[in-house]
Amino acid sequence: MVSTPTRQQDGKPKGAKPRPGSTAVKQPAAAGAKLSTIYRRFWSALEGTGKSRSGSTYYLILGATLALTAIGIMMVLSASSVESIAAGKSPYGDALKQGVFAAIGIFTMFVLSRINVVWLKRLAWPAVGAAVLLLALVQVVGTEINGNRNWIDLGGITFQPSEAAKLALALWLATVLARKGKLLTQWQHVLVPALPMAAIVIVLILVGNDLGTAMIIMMIIAAALFFAGVPLYLFGIAGLVAAAGTAVMAVTSSNRMCRITSWWTGQSCADGIDANYQATNGMYGLASGGWLGVGLGQSRQKYSWIPEAHNDFIFAIIGEELGLVGTVVVLVLFAILGAAIYRVVVAQEDMFHRVLAGSIMVWLLGQATVNMSVVTGLMPVVGVPLPFISYGGSALLMSLCAIGVVLSLAREQMAPAMRPKRMLKFKARPGRDKNTSKNSRKRA
Repeated sequence: MVSTPTRQQDGKPKGAKPRPGSTAVKQPAAAGAKLSTIYRRFWSALEGTGKSRSGSTYYLILGATLALTAIGIMMVLSASSVESIAAGKSPYGDALKQGVFAAIGIFTMFVLSRINVVWLKRLAWPAVGAAVLLLALVQVVGTEINGNRNWIDLGGITFQPSEAAKLALALWLATVLARKGKLLTQWQHVLVPALPMAAIVIVLILVGNDLGTAMIIMMIIAAALFFAGVPLYLFGIAGLVAAAGTAVMAVTSSNRMCRITSWWTGQSCADGIDANYQATNGMYGLASGGWLGVGLGQSRQKYSWIPEAHNDFIFAIIGEELGLVGTVVVLVLFAILGAAIYRVVVAQEDMFHRVLAGSIMVWLLGQATVNMSVVTGLMPVVGVPLPFISYGGSALLMSLCAIGVVLSLAREQMAPAMRPKRMLKFKARPGRDKNTSKNSRKRA
């Protein structure tokens, strides 16, 4: 007995397979095409046309940077006041120091934003040489804090050469890779002299036991090579080497292994040390903040529960006092900053400009990502400050200087009548950097 298929309201047999070209077949394809269109529109909106003359990119970078810096000074005051009072110091001491460095950094940022970036090529070799010299000097006369020898004390003011090395290395790599140009398709031109100099900087930082800063330096190197157009297979080889080196460094250090195991298992190490103590209390702070926080200045975790609360774990204090809303505001500001810098990067035709801006973008956003990942428990604890917000004059000063360089490139995209006036003009020497000098004359 053969059953007759029942008919639906549209007259088609129930359970019948759709014919090729029917609406049922086209629906998945239409959904995929819609997603593809949304994806293309997202990246098109993110990249921009590169021809915007209104200066919106310039002011987005400037506004986000100043907002993050202001939040940083406010939160340093809140997070550091309790421990300062307990130590018999002024509750405003750390915030005032941060404010002084912010003022110097903002002034330097505006100066750099008015200078033609091509002029900075002259400083590439002296800057990286000075950075290497200072990093070596740290191991001789440097100050050790929490197991890291990473500071030089200059009359009561501590300076961290590794922060200056980030900007110096980004500038030096952009200069060297731009001179190599089309030769970068050959692996030997990628290796020399970029990687030996970078290796010297990384080794000197690791001698001071600062793995977190070494990670950020590696990000800067990878970004510089990527935006210079180095073949991708070299990144795979470098990634394997870096992974092997990281594993060796972790295994050979009981402190690092303790941090990793404590993060992975949530338990103390065999010797009873809880390397995850800081991260655990940071999570308590984020959890107790709720949606709107307990109120500015009302944190409980800063009462010695989170060591150095105004430094690497200041994001936890933001979450506790200002709640989810406060942390989202910080995330949005970093997203705006990243999107605006990305627009500057993709608009650059000159390799020097593109590599320099791209390296700075990866440096600041990568460091922010690592810091917030550590605070939220997504990574083991490493000592990396949150850009513009964590306490530290050297980090804040160098970050603002880096933004000044990007603002100089964003300024060149503005209509001539709308550009802030330039302070220093660059004239190329005869026979050198001809292409760059032509581009700079067209943009000026």
